[in-house]
Amino acid sequence: MRILLVEDDERIRRDVATALDAAGYIVDSETNGEEAWFVGDTETYAAAILDLGLPGIDGVTVLKRWRAAGRDLPVLVLTARGTWAERVEGIDAGADDYLPKPFRMEELVARLRAIIRRSGGQASPVVIVGGAELDTRQMRLSVDGLPISLSPQEYRLVAYLMLHKGRVVPQQELAEHLQSAHFERESNAIEVLVGRVRRKLPLELIETRRGFGYIVAEPDIAS
Repeated sequence: MRILLVEDDERIRRDVATALDAAGYIVDSETNGEEAWFVGDTETYAAAILDLGLPGIDGVTVLKRWRAAGRDLPVLVLTARGTWAERVEGIDAGADDYLPKPFRMEELVARLRAIIRRSGGQASPVVIVGGAELDTRQMRLSVDGLPISLSPQEYRLVAYLMLHKGRVVPQQELAEHLQSAHFERESNAIEVLVGRVRRKLPLELIETRRGFGYIVAEPDIAS
């Protein structure tokens, strides 16, 4: 899944990007408020990590513009501002969670996972569909108790579909969440990836809806 990281401090940006990469996310980084607003308004992300103290325009203004434009991506606000009034301002502007600096990377990743899960209507860190069980903390998939070995790209595909279980996900949406904005997307890349994952699974977890996309269907609504 793609994450937009907006942070002008080079060290923090580098450390956060490294932690997110290790957690299985694809990271696009911006350092300026104006550029962050434009990218967040035109690209598709699973979530954004947004610093409030940015050059150009501040993070609160960026967030307000996204929400005014109908952009509902989950947003985790980062800031060195410590007063309760500033925290309330960020939440009221549309933030889903708030993390003051300094912070532990483990907490940032956990909070990010949580707001992404909640945006898909999933409270638990473990997603279960039939015999398939996805542990988003350990980045592991098992089927009927047996672990399934997945590459990072394959895991991202399964995780995105299982976190949006019961909904048909268009192929274009999958491509936007599984590949960086700077990556040249091949027309059949998602079909190839889905085929590779299916060969590793002993059940029909991912269904194709011709002309619409892919779905991980709940057992009681599966056709």
